[in-house]
Amino acid sequence: MLAKLYKLLEENYEEIVEIRRQLHMYPELSFEEVETPKFIAAFHKKLGHEVRTQVGGRGVVATLRGSKPGKTVALRADFDALPIQEENDVPYKSKIPGVMHACGHDGHTATILALAKALNQLQDDLEGNIVFIHQHAEEYAPGGAIAMVEDGCLDGVDVIFGTHIWATNPLGEIAYRTGPIMAAADRFHLTVQGKGGHGAQPHLTKDSVVIASQLIVNLQQIVSRRVDPIDSAVVSIGFFEAKNAFNVIADSVKLTGTVRTFKEEVRTKVENEIRRIAEGTCHAADAEFSYQFLRGYPATVNHKEETEFIATLAPKVPGVTNVVETQPQMGGEDFSYYLEKVPGTFFFTGAMIEGREVTYPHHHPKFDIDEKGLLVAANILGAATLTYLKNNGVRAVDKEQLV
Repeated sequence: MLAKLYKLLEENYEEIVEIRRQLHMYPELSFEEVETPKFIAAFHKKLGHEVRTQVGGRGVVATLRGSKPGKTVALRADFDALPIQEENDVPYKSKIPGVMHACGHDGHTATILALAKALNQLQDDLEGNIVFIHQHAEEYAPGGAIAMVEDGCLDGVDVIFGTHIWATNPLGEIAYRTGPIMAAADRFHLTVQGKGGHGAQPHLTKDSVVIASQLIVNLQQIVSRRVDPIDSAVVSIGFFEAKNAFNVIADSVKLTGTVRTFKEEVRTKVENEIRRIAEGTCHAADAEFSYQFLRGYPATVNHKEETEFIATLAPKVPGVTNVVETQPQMGGEDFSYYLEKVPGTFFFTGAMIEGREVTYPHHHPKFDIDEKGLLVAANILGAATLTYLKNNGVRAVDKEQLV
């Protein structure tokens, strides 16, 4: 049955590209998706799948029921875009000013839709069910995953698989990891309240710019001196605002930053240390401060058996040229919420454009992918689905039997 699946996907490659480019031209921001979920729902309804819309807000869940009893596999694709003005000169360039698919979610959706169509043609031989989770708002916390889970998207699901098209990895490379693969992604806001005044009379002020600058330097000690070197953490300031005339000392400064960690205890420690350092720095300068720590997605932690299952399958899947165990990524992913509820794994599928002078990273105005990576992603997710259902789980797989 795998050979049939690969053949169907190969025959539908042009449609995968067409879908991806259509979505790329008309991106929609997180929590503002309207036309994209309509397109997804219509695609599945045409195939005869059971379809739920507005799941957790704007999500879509479609179910393909096999002709024979068995387990239920879930496959997830996100479909939101980013507030970025695209700078690529391509026929499928975004037509929405200031909005762009700069992370590959258009490709994720095209992959799962094409795979759904191919699997639908194998329905008579399916032993079990397949749930296609099309998720809104991955890019912006609180994200769409948690709301979809609360709305029952995982009800009856035995396992979940997901992949992220990765533009900085070679085409055909599958990168997996057991345990934490992506970090918890949190945000914090700090306001330093000093006392403004004339730039020529600093002695009569409490210079909030100087205080905030000292605070930023002091915060760097959290990772270097407060967190165990064996653990990983990031504390970064991304926003510093002190609007004033050139000769005015600012009354207050606003700071916004991000924290990335893998362990909950480290996450909590960093949150507390930011407050403690802010309090000490401002106290020394006789200034006030306010602090807000907003927890985003938890770390994405892959399950061991399901991850080894993918690593075993991958080398025999068409289009896969290399299978590697990757280092954890400090980026965040709300696929983490699915993995907190059911077993599963999340991995990266390489889609680097060969021959391009510069490989642009995700979230860049010139981000793009080699669309052949979408076919590789469809092949491996399809292989995982059919093999899991046929084996009634993730029991040991004979690699020689996968063709």
